[in-house]
Amino acid sequence: MRNLYLSDRFFSLFGIVAVLFALGYVVPWMYTVGLVAFCVAVALAVADVVLLFGKNVKVTAERKLPKLLSLSDENKITLDISNHSPRPLRLTVIDELPEQFQLRDFELKIALHSGEERSLAYELRPLTRGEYSFGVANIFAETKIGLVQRRFHAAEPMNVPVYPSVLQMKHYELLAFNRVSSQEGLRKIRRIGHSYEFDQIKNYVLGDDYRSVNWKATGRQSRLMVNQYEDERSQQVYCLIDKSRAMKMPFNGLSLLDYAINTSLAISNIVLKKYDRAGLITFSDKIGSTIKADRKANQLNKILHALYNEKERTLEANYELLYHIARKLISGRSLILLYTNFESMYALERVLPHLRRINNFHLLVVIFFENTEIQDFVKEEAKTMEGIYTQTMAQNYLAEKSAIAHVLRQHGIQTILTRPEDLSMNTINKYLELKSRGMI
Repeated sequence: MRNLYLSDRFFSLFGIVAVLFALGYVVPWMYTVGLVAFCVAVALAVADVVLLFGKNVKVTAERKLPKLLSLSDENKITLDISNHSPRPLRLTVIDELPEQFQLRDFELKIALHSGEERSLAYELRPLTRGEYSFGVANIFAETKIGLVQRRFHAAEPMNVPVYPSVLQMKHYELLAFNRVSSQEGLRKIRRIGHSYEFDQIKNYVLGDDYRSVNWKATGRQSRLMVNQYEDERSQQVYCLIDKSRAMKMPFNGLSLLDYAINTSLAISNIVLKKYDRAGLITFSDKIGSTIKADRKANQLNKILHALYNEKERTLEANYELLYHIARKLISGRSLILLYTNFESMYALERVLPHLRRINNFHLLVVIFFENTEIQDFVKEEAKTMEGIYTQTMAQNYLAEKSAIAHVLRQHGIQTILTRPEDLSMNTINKYLELKSRGMI
């Protein structure tokens, strides 16, 4: 009987019976009506229990999960539900979701005929990395009478890890290498000059650089031929991720560190596809993961697993330690993508000497974040003196962010000031731009 549940219809029906009995004290003939209604209600309830708890009544379900879930993406979960009963059933499915989602009112409803099988799909958007535990799927079945419900336990408990967004990585790879794509965002940058690696000789087409004309080949073929060059390969590209308390700030449910982690995975994939070497260093008050730049077959997998295990720390970042580890680990001139966040000019001035020293040996790109919530607040109309004062302070804050980017550029440091949601797109654009200009 532990699987027997009373439905809302049951309480409504017997509530009406109770009202009829109560009216019988005032109108005597209502008592007789209430007694008849009570007998009918009991008969229906007993019939419903008999129909629902027969040995041949069976409902099964199978949950289909991907091998891993992608952070901050909508991940599709499927439940295949089968009705093995000789009669149609209405089902209410309550899947026991991982506690990280904090969904207390999740349920799905479906009606199945006898012997019918159907798939129910829903989407989940995880906002933290780690292990997610799914419990059983509770299926509450009822007949057309609908007075009682029978619970079935289906779909075994399952664990699935949430990794940095593999879906975004594949999406940006497609955009970066789709030369005829008309989608906004990633763009091709016009090459200034040539790289040093010769690719092939081809026929001249309108728009080719006339300085690339190969006159000897033109004379032999009696038509214009040009040299074609390709990007230099095997350049080192490191993602340096600050995981101090400055990166714990959440936007749209996702911390700045997780935005940086998703972008690091996406850019590392494109770097490897461009035949460059990708590496990773994470730091805060101490050095975290270090993966030396390489382009072996398992390099992306190593970076993925390292990013999966990273956690924010509560202390300030040690940039002096970062400089020493960069000098020790990174050999040769490399492109360094530094993901961090500066909330004030004072925070920048403390670390600027170390950034300049790193930029002397490498091509440094400092990537930090706009505060989109303050930007939205500034757009609102101020109606009180306090509101005007608060908006003025917010505007000063945004102006200081722009000033920080200006100071970095004055010292010859490549800079990206971006909205968190545009981080991947802007970072990949900067990499393609620097590569096309032969700066790495």
